[in-house]
Amino acid sequence: MRAIRVEQFGEPDVMRVVDVEDPQPREGEVVVHIRAAGVNPVDAYVRSGKYARLPELPYTPGSDGAGIVKHVGAGVTGLSAGDRVYVAALGVRLGTYAEKMAVSARLVHPIPAAVSFAQGAALGVPAATAYRALVLRASARAGETVLVHGASGAVGLAAVQLARGLGLRVIGTAGSEPGRAAVRTAGAAVVLDHAKDGYAAEVMDATGGHGVDVVLEMLANVNLDRDLGLLAPRGRVVVIGSRGRIEIDPRQTMGKESAVMGTTLWATTPEEYRQIHAALGAALVTGVLRPVIGRELPLERAAEAHRAILADRALGKMVLTF
Repeated sequence: MRAIRVEQFGEPDVMRVVDVEDPQPREGEVVVHIRAAGVNPVDAYVRSGKYARLPELPYTPGSDGAGIVKHVGAGVTGLSAGDRVYVAALGVRLGTYAEKMAVSARLVHPIPAAVSFAQGAALGVPAATAYRALVLRASARAGETVLVHGASGAVGLAAVQLARGLGLRVIGTAGSEPGRAAVRTAGAAVVLDHAKDGYAAEVMDATGGHGVDVVLEMLANVNLDRDLGLLAPRGRVVVIGSRGRIEIDPRQTMGKESAVMGTTLWATTPEEYRQIHAALGAALVTGVLRPVIGRELPLERAAEAHRAILADRALGKMVLTF
């Protein structure tokens, strides 16, 4: 089978397509024929070698994927050959950038017939991050208002859809008109251009001056201080992404008793993992969650995908297809 192998950390071109033996399932594992692999920024950070958690070399990138179960190992129940599934396997050494992968059955979840393999490949990191930030960290409640700051990427669009399904009012921002159109389609009640001077005032106007209850922040090193000024009393900012440092005024948190918290999938406990993917599965079945695919590239163009995934103004999810 074909797979991407990384023999040394470095620039995108260190990823090579090679022929390797088909994997065989061990006890508790299944082999999935991968039809689409999700490309996430974390994949690029790991491949560069500039990340806190690095796999043993050589390795195959990718934690997100979707495809068909081909073989079922001993002791596996609830999955059968031929099942359509998605894989959410953060931290594995032999990942989804391959035609087949052997993976623990607990990291494999069904997808409905109406969900494409490309959409299935958009669940493991983006949708799980959105749910973790919104529900497990911010404890968002129906009737609250959430600002999804940078809503046109895969995490942001999933957050908009999930928030609407939970009964929240959503304000979303994006830096391009195609991005803003996608955010509107995802269900945001108000969509703003965060590259425009004065958009913060528009956020306050949209809440009648009350502020937002929750901010999901994708670029905290640019926006965090401003976010604090947009919060309602006892509002929460959840930092999903940041590319550097920022100076804030802590006094902004005092009168409102607001909170700033971070989130990472690496901190997910087994029980939280179960809860997250039970919720995502239900959202897929009901149609609340429909991942938006921005670009599909063949496996051979993985290096191009890694260059593009860190570019600004991402729209939806990027996937590699087989």
